[in-house]
Amino acid sequence: MLILVLAEAALEPIPREIWDHPIIRSFSRRRGKHPRLIVLDRSHHHFAMKDLPNSEKRGRPDIVHFCLLEALGSPLNKEGLLRTYVHTIDDNAISIDPETRLPRNFNRFIGLIEDLFKHGHVPPKGKSLLSLETRSLPRLIEALKPTYTVIFERSGEPKTFEDVALKLAMENRPAVLVGGFPHGEFSEETIRLADEVVCVDSEVLDAWVIVSRIIYEYERAIGLPKKRLEQLINRGS
Repeated sequence: MLILVLAEAALEPIPREIWDHPIIRSFSRRRGKHPRLIVLDRSHHHFAMKDLPNSEKRGRPDIVHFCLLEALGSPLNKEGLLRTYVHTIDDNAISIDPETRLPRNFNRFIGLIEDLFKHGHVPPKGKSLLSLETRSLPRLIEALKPTYTVIFERSGEPKTFEDVALKLAMENRPAVLVGGFPHGEFSEETIRLADEVVCVDSEVLDAWVIVSRIIYEYERAIGLPKKRLEQLINRGS
């Protein structure tokens, strides 16, 4: 089983420091919601958030949306061999049930996340598909108990996705940390969580590209594509 963590992810409610900014107040009135229940989004709040600490790493919920669609739609997840988590830049951990079918529409995804901010889990009643708790990334990793942890970072050792996946496939409970932010680097605290830090391309790749490729290479390393095709053939015979 592979553990995927979108780390330092640019997904958070509008922070208190900018609640009184005219852009935020106007946006809040239009949405009919308090800013604490609205997702920070650079496409709407750029001028209000530009002076926030680590501004370049914040306000990109679309990155999380794309990554989760790739992960949850993968054959690895359909086989029950993937566990997916989001750890946000404001130290919230989101656990995602493998059976979750996220909205493809971005606005509906934002509505889902805002419900999560409000209730702490969604749906509000019945089995929780997404749950939220305040927890630091080191505490989350400690709770997940990975046997080997890989971080994808430009400063890491050059390796191919295939080589990384082959190493992960040898572990009982490997974890990969992918940056869920648009610019910048992982904090030193996050880097210290890794057993290995790797760089997989000569250029910066989008987070969802890294997610999709490492999942696919891990599937190949454990023989999953062949296994699933054999199941298909056997059903037809």
